[in-house]
Amino acid sequence: MKIAVLGATGLTGLQVVKVALEQGHEVSAVVRNPSNITQQHNNLKVIEANLFDEASVTKALEGQEAVVSCLGFNRNPQPVTGYTNSAKTLLPAMRKNNISRIVLMTAWYTDLKSASHGGFLINWLLVPFLKPKLTNMREMEVLLEETAQDINYTVVRPPGLTNNPPTGSPVKTQEDFVVDNESGRVSRADVADFMISCLKTNLYDRKMVAMTL
Repeated sequence: MKIAVLGATGLTGLQVVKVALEQGHEVSAVVRNPSNITQQHNNLKVIEANLFDEASVTKALEGQEAVVSCLGFNRNPQPVTGYTNSAKTLLPAMRKNNISRIVLMTAWYTDLKSASHGGFLINWLLVPFLKPKLTNMREMEVLLEETAQDINYTVVRPPGLTNNPPTGSPVKTQEDFVVDNESGRVSRADVADFMISCLKTNLYDRKMVAMTL
């Protein structure tokens, strides 16, 4: 499959590129700064694009069959708008290229009320700190629900991310903002593997799922 990876220079995006190449896919890393991609592979192409410019993204997606987005934006300056603004250019660009499949990463607790399941540290410290990012992630999720009826999206909501090696453990999912009674930590490598696996099944078509191991 020909896959465009957005956010390919981030820690999770790098893992997505690695997993996709290992599984034999043709990968186009769509990035703002190509010099940040040092990996070389016969099936890897690096494409420079302005993710907030529709024409630039449209050109970057030419010839692709699916998109995997691991875009991340800093919590400052506030308000955070990168998630919604990038989606507003990405969705039209996909349509112009007749691409209907996308897997995106957000996070647990995009509905801030769901943080009440996480205990004191989550509810009163972590989520308030991340509120600007989580709020805009949720706005992007709503944008997909309301305007992307023609797009086969999967939103993957992982918990706290680590740089540990992949475990190969079975993934636990729940169509919710958190997986009840489960660990709030997962490796980026396992998230990347799950995101790529979503492209090979219809189990998560047009769903938003919290995941962990």
